Amino acid sequence: MGMMQEFKEFAVKGNVIDLAVGVIIGGAFGKIVGSLVDDVIMPVVGSVFGKLDFSNLFITLGTAPEGTARTLAAMKEAGVPVLAYGNFISVGINFLILAFVIFLMVKQINRLKRQEPAAPPAPPTTPEDVLLLREIRDSLRK
Repeated sequence: MGMMQEFKEFAVKGNVIDLAVGVIIGGAFGKIVGSLVDDVIMPVVGSVFGKLDFSNLFITLGTAPEGTARTLAAMKEAGVPVLAYGNFISVGINFLILAFVIFLMVKQINRLKRQEPAAPPAPPTTPEDVLLLREIRDSLRK
């Protein structure tokens, strides 16, 4: 079997297609959670901690040129090395929220799977030779 034929069989299997759909949906879901963290949660957390903007938390690792604004964007534009730990905090919170939502989804799916009714037990199958022996026995009794 040629390599292209093997690849074709592999690519059209249901698991590969399901994985591709999952990755695409996961990417879109990641953007939604990112927006939730950046646009909804972080401003609330920042206001609780005194109008703190996590995206602008950084430590300058070099010297900034004269007249450069003390914002992360300005420092990066000036080429100053910075340790942007505020962005790391935002990404960490983003991950925690995403992991929690996925946990809730998996938990819900598992709960729904458990509620499926159990299949009735299959009747015991008797081998054909046993059936024939029973017929012979019954006919001898008569």
